Amino acid sequence: MASKINHVAIMSGNYALESKFYESMFSMKNSAKARPSRAVSIGDGYVGMNINPRRAGRPARLDHFGIQVDDLQATLAKLGEKYPHCEYLQRPSTRPFAAISTHDPDGNVFDLTEAKGGNMKDVYTHNDWVQDRTISHVGIRTLHAEACAEFYIDMFDLKPSNLPIEGAYGLTDGRVSIVLLPWSIKDYARTGIVGPGMDYIGFKVENMDKFKTDVQEIADSNPLIAPSPVGSGPEGKARLEMLERTSLGSWHIADPDGVLLDIVA
Repeated sequence: MASKINHVAIMSGNYALESKFYESMFSMKNSAKARPSRAVSIGDGYVGMNINPRRAGRPARLDHFGIQVDDLQATLAKLGEKYPHCEYLQRPSTRPFAAISTHDPDGNVFDLTEAKGGNMKDVYTHNDWVQDRTISHVGIRTLHAEACAEFYIDMFDLKPSNLPIEGAYGLTDGRVSIVLLPWSIKDYARTGIVGPGMDYIGFKVENMDKFKTDVQEIADSNPLIAPSPVGSGPEGKARLEMLERTSLGSWHIADPDGVLLDIVA
């Protein structure tokens, strides 16, 4: 059963500004079919990113990811048979990408769709170009990383990948990876506590020095879309050290809303 990890979603109170950040820093493209009053959908030619306007009761954050499958009904049948405690919901037809929302055994929410599904709209209808800066992985902190890895391998035939991170499990569709990290409250002894869930987005860039130069030039010309500081103060420093230990990249920044980004060259 072929699967693609090709969707991430951010919940934001500044969703239009967030979009401009990713378009400017990573050359992500908006859809010609974008609906101005709805969520922004941008893409890198493979992964689509929905930046959803935050509603009351929902925190601003990196919210979830999504997997495209060949046969949605067969996937749901397998899910119900092998993992009956992993329930799912049909999503409204107005949503880009998500036909179904479900969760893994630890409760990490993700969306499902199929290539010809009715929810493949906006950028997802033409997300097939080539560019230098792309989403390469997502990091998820979860209580039972090994069990979750087995779930994704079994359900979606994702392949294990070796990672230089102690205790982590890497899974790939051949292009984009999920990095499953063990969550422990003790990891947050010197910083603010964040519960299990999505932790960071990884981007691959063509050249780190060029990317850093571009980021600085863009931030100088438009401070509104400058990256948020990572590592400020004692708690921020501890959080950055934790990110450096549990990610793949050599540089770490955050978008204007504070979503953590792991940059790999």
